[in-house]
This record gives sequence, structure tokens and C-alpha cells, in this order.
Amino acid sequence: MDTALLWLFCLTQRLLFPVSSWKDVEKEREVRKEFSREEIKQRIEQYNSLTKDYLKMTLNPSGVYTGFIKVLMDLRRPVTVRGAQRGAGGAMMTEAFYLPRGVDNTLHISSENTVQQVITALLNKFTVADNPAKYALYKRCRRDEQVYVCKLADGEKPLFLRLVAGPDLDTLSFVLREQQTGEVMWDAFSIPELRNFLRILDKEEQEQKEAIIRRYEACRQRLQEAMREIRGSL
Repeated sequence: MDTALLWLFCLTQRLLFPVSSWKDVEKEREVRKEFSREEIKQRIEQYNSLTKDYLKMTLNPSGVYTGFIKVLMDLRRPVTVRGAQRGAGGAMMTEAFYLPRGVDNTLHISSENTVQQVITALLNKFTVADNPAKYALYKRCRRDEQVYVCKLADGEKPLFLRLVAGPDLDTLSFVLREQQTGEVMWDAFSIPELRNFLRILDKEEQEQKEAIIRRYEACRQRLQEAMREIRGSL
């Protein structure tokens, strides 16, 4: 890539990947509150009275409660999906797909389910073969017309957060995103998975190069046409 194209590449990154309007508040953590069984019962009754759909919570005799959460899929990279066909050696074949972004998925979970278990359940729902360590669950809150996003720890309980916040999705919603590059535990992946990541990155790099070249060529043509029009008017 020559100097002009490299400069154009750097310039267009702000157009290709605009800065998100979300504010990542990694340091923000809610202190885990402990409620008595009676307090949990009261909160569940209040929650169910406020919810406007069928996503209600149920308290079991054991004290464990169940309910529903919605998770927004915000995956920017393709995922590896298990297929129904098997290869010559009998191994399950996999393919890379882009999951639709901005789609809400509903999960029925219990108050004992952790963030890591929720991530695994979401991946299983879409037959995604990727290691769950590649992904993270975030909570999104709206305060004073600002949207804040905070990564949840693996051991946190999403249904407890939902109960405390209430059913309003503006107050609290969940988002599944890829881990930041520096946070991915690469040692947790197998060699075939890492090779698949490299193939995906190579493909994305090639697509970006082609897109930049097309934009550069379109700009060059418009400049040449403008110069010809100016010369013709002299």
C-alpha cells in the first residue's frame, strides 16, 4: 500500500468505524445487595405488576426465582456455527456466519445463573461453536439522556440485576458483545479456533482494502470529471 493509500486508509477509519455513542464505564460496579425471602417475594410481586408482557418472575419454594431477560446481540465479527453435516472423518463441520445485529433474544433463567452461563446459553441457542471466553455480557443503563455501558463480571447474576432494576429496558438492558482484544484469554482457545480467527481477520482486512480502493477510485474519477468540466468552460 503506497503512502497516499495508507493515509486514506487511516482517514477513512473514522468513517468506517465511528466512535460509539455509548460510554464504557468499566469501573462502575453495583454492590451486591442481599435480600430476605420476604423482600424477594415483595420485589417479584412489584416487578410482575409493572411488566407489560408475559416476561414475569416466579418464586420457587426453595427461594430460587426464575424469569426472563432480553439480550441484545451486538456482534461485529462472524461466529463459527456448527452444521448438521459431518466431514470425512466424522467430525462436525462448522461455518462462519454474521449473526444479525440489533436483535433481541429472550432467555428463561434462574436467579442462580451467572453471566458466564447466560453467555453459554446464548451461544448454544444459535449453535455457535466459538469459545464463550471470546464474548462478554454488558449492562446498559440510561441516565440523564446519556447511555452507559458496563461489562459484567462472569460471576454476576443477571436475573438479580433485572429484579433490582425492574422491567424497564431503559433503566437496564443486557448486550452481548465480543471481548475487547486485550481482554480475550487466548490460551483458552484451541489451535483450530485461533487459525479460524486469523482467517476471519484476513478476510476482513481484504474487504476493507477493497472498500478503500473503491472509494479512492470513485473520488479520483469525480476529480477528473470536475477538472474536465473546468477546462471545457475556459
